[in-house]
Amino acid sequence: MKIDKRKVVIVGTGMVGMSYAYCLLNQSVCDELVLIDVNKTRAEGEAMDLNHGLAFANSSMRIYAGEYSDCEDADIVVICAGVAQKQDETRLDLLKRNAEVFRSIIDPVTASGFNGIFLVATNPVDIMTRITCVLSGFNPRRVLGSGTTLDSARLRYLIGDYLKVDPRNVHAYVMGEHGDSEFVPWSQALVSTKSILELCRESGGAIQEERLAQIEEEVRTAAYKIIEAKKATYYGIGMALTRITKAILGDEHSVLTVSAMLRGDFGQRDVFVGVPCIINQNGIQKVLPLSLTDEELKKLEDSCNTLRTSFEGIF
Repeated sequence: MKIDKRKVVIVGTGMVGMSYAYCLLNQSVCDELVLIDVNKTRAEGEAMDLNHGLAFANSSMRIYAGEYSDCEDADIVVICAGVAQKQDETRLDLLKRNAEVFRSIIDPVTASGFNGIFLVATNPVDIMTRITCVLSGFNPRRVLGSGTTLDSARLRYLIGDYLKVDPRNVHAYVMGEHGDSEFVPWSQALVSTKSILELCRESGGAIQEERLAQIEEEVRTAAYKIIEAKKATYYGIGMALTRITKAILGDEHSVLTVSAMLRGDFGQRDVFVGVPCIINQNGIQKVLPLSLTDEELKKLEDSCNTLRTSFEGIF
């Protein structure tokens, strides 16, 4: 009897990659987990550390440090690797160096015969996801980035805290670049089935749109504050990557704001950007069409233009 195994490969065993791996183990998301890093000794040590906790886990996951050849039968390859910006290095030069790092990863992954889904976490994630698509030659539906999934989770948490409701009952998204040009389409934001803007208008001043604008800015700058306090952010993105992975492996058809290629959606083309997408075992089934206001469409256009400009000159 053939038993399908759920296999995930993580490339890059830094704090993001290992926070993700730890989430996968604790939530029993896959059956086989492969760790790949330019520092093979580190990958081996991380695998040992995770394996030593298996006795306490609700999982019989196989975890090991592997090679790119192990990607052949993987369902998902998740790229968390990248280089840090040097002093006085321009953004474009950094992107060029990261593009070469990605080439050194993607070439052997595809050479292994890998025919699954690429999931990218390396920042700037929208640009790096597009680079992955170009270098791999994969159908864009099978290449996605973490996009604004974490930003949207931050938004739901802050709205829930303000309105005193469970964040899981807040249905609101951050769209655009995972970065300074991201925005919240408030016209689409709901608590259960109730428009948050309607709640504001009906609250007699108890719920204020000014506070919603503050929440949007807090979401946009959250990473800066975390990095200032503890030098890096990794738990939240590890959980976001796990949520995306579960949607793929479980063929859930869940809606998540991943970085996806737009092909006429919202009037935009040939750019990877964070938008609500239906995610299943094939990757991105479709971009969810939304009735954005003219102002929101302009914000998305500006964000897409920022990303297009950043991509120019990399290759």
